[in-house]
Amino acid sequence: MVFNVLIASSVIKTATVVGSSLWLIPFLLGAISYYRYDRVDPESRVIDQQNLHPEYDFIVVGGGSAGAVVANRLTEISRWKVLLLEAGPDENEISDVPSLSAYLQLSKLDWAYKTEPTSKACLGMVNNRCNWPRGKVLGGSSVLNYMIYVRGNKNDFDHWESLGNPGWGYNDVLQYFIKSEDNRNPYLAKNPYHGSGGLLTVQEAPWHTPLVAAFVEAGTEIGYENRDINGAHQTGFMIAQGTIRRGSRCSTAKAFLRPIRLRKNFHVAMNAHVTKLLIDPGTKKAVGVEFFRQGKRHFVKAKREIIMAAGSINTPQIMMLSGIGPKDHLDEMGIKTIVDLPVGKNMQDHVGMGGLTFLVDKPVAILQNRLEAASVTMNYVINERGPMTVLGGLEGIAFVNTPFANISRDWPDIQFHMAPASLNSDGGARVKKILGLKEDIYKEVFQPIENTYSWTIMPLLLRPRSRGWVRLKSKNPFHYPIMNPNYFEDPFDAATLVEGAKIALRVADAKVFKQFGSRLHRKPLPNCKHHKFLSDAYLDCQVRTISMTIYHPVGTTKMGPEWDPEAVVDPRLRVYGVSGLRVIDAGVMPTIVSGNTNAAVIMIGEKGANMIKEDWLGDPQSAGNRGTSGNATHQRPPVADSDAGL
Repeated sequence: MVFNVLIASSVIKTATVVGSSLWLIPFLLGAISYYRYDRVDPESRVIDQQNLHPEYDFIVVGGGSAGAVVANRLTEISRWKVLLLEAGPDENEISDVPSLSAYLQLSKLDWAYKTEPTSKACLGMVNNRCNWPRGKVLGGSSVLNYMIYVRGNKNDFDHWESLGNPGWGYNDVLQYFIKSEDNRNPYLAKNPYHGSGGLLTVQEAPWHTPLVAAFVEAGTEIGYENRDINGAHQTGFMIAQGTIRRGSRCSTAKAFLRPIRLRKNFHVAMNAHVTKLLIDPGTKKAVGVEFFRQGKRHFVKAKREIIMAAGSINTPQIMMLSGIGPKDHLDEMGIKTIVDLPVGKNMQDHVGMGGLTFLVDKPVAILQNRLEAASVTMNYVINERGPMTVLGGLEGIAFVNTPFANISRDWPDIQFHMAPASLNSDGGARVKKILGLKEDIYKEVFQPIENTYSWTIMPLLLRPRSRGWVRLKSKNPFHYPIMNPNYFEDPFDAATLVEGAKIALRVADAKVFKQFGSRLHRKPLPNCKHHKFLSDAYLDCQVRTISMTIYHPVGTTKMGPEWDPEAVVDPRLRVYGVSGLRVIDAGVMPTIVSGNTNAAVIMIGEKGANMIKEDWLGDPQSAGNRGTSGNATHQRPPVADSDAGL
């Protein structure tokens, strides 16, 4: 994250020096990138359909990481008419460039959400609120993210299955990861865990700093292997792979939507803000959607199904606005309850600790005021290489075990993101704004080292015990919902992250880093000074001060069996109590996957689309095809009084 800001800021700085407008260089760079890649490839921009049919077979709400996949796979059936509704516009020229991704945050392509104020986390952020970027654009958060390709741990999916979700074990879902993937790293070409020829391009960035090789070697020094973390075993260190294609971002819009833009059975409506689902009160069947575009209200009907793929925040918001959600909350909002379900609960997110800064004497890291932006830019445009291809600034990833982990299961509890820069490296120009970092903390801790090369490791908690929620602010669909991840509500989460920080310090202290003169920046955070520096109490304070979301909210429309009182959808992703309605996005995860969530969400899109095909095409092997062609209303049994509070 830090690194891409530096490149972008330097490019903009160069524009100023040569007398151009601030936006000119990034715009020209993006335009050249657009010409090089989109004109060479068969893909081109998706058509924003203005004249819609009154009815479609399927309506997909949300064109993000899952929705784009679902739309692609459903339109393979030529007789099915499919409409994709996306609240934002298409990607712009800048979004194609990996190193400029941070400049999309807090822009019109970002919902720009914030968490609720808390006394347990985000203490170093303005008003104790963490920023929560979410993509409001075709391609969703795959346009704003840092493109890291991590599937999660095989135990995650086996755990889902053990919770009463047949078909979601690792051996079942692996085929869908492979189906999407076109892995272009030769050393993985014959690996049985990877695919080639899929629509989603995955590879390493074509450029690295020496620090990432040292990071991987440091892992071996402390006892971890250098391995493919998406292969047979997850525990270990690796140079990151990401969703890029020839040095350019490979969003789900580019991968799954542009190739099908001319299918006659496919329509896309952009800037179409869905505000409500239309549900027949008698049959409790979802029959259509209400949405606003260009200030006008529109209605469109669904003959077969509506698929909610708007993400872990917007999907529950739309469902609750439509009367599907917790009755007590809907009553409070003045919304008539159609189906009483725990929508918006069970929220989980990966929270990390920022601020670990290691200074180096050699120019092996990125420092904005010493970056030659012109040559960096030309190397990217001409050769499709160089620093502008880095995966949002993250070069290395690792999965490690704290003393709380069961190492015999290969189920690590901490992930590291390694970046060749830190919070100081852009001179305070952009990073602190994106994070929402308080000015006094930046000035005291990071401003004194603005002209020093540095790098960082960000430990993140893989499987938090804390659970948060999404609720409506009001019945007005244009009001942002209220989000509370409840970071560190369970003290075990902070304790685990503290242990992860200790391992990160061991990695940074490895012999291999001595060649760069690497050492820890030992300026304490002002609100943590009363603790002994690097003690458990101090690290706990830093965890709660520079709390960094990794932008992975999941679980708000939980998948589970009918006897699970927390479940919103069944194992075939159909909403309980409403026919013709499914959720296919990150919200269905019962528990968060151990790693960056984008790849897992794409897998959910692949598997969910296949389930729809099975149910509607009459596959006799389908567990969910009960002779209803997908139209059954799935009711859970009555809850006993003794269980009412669960």
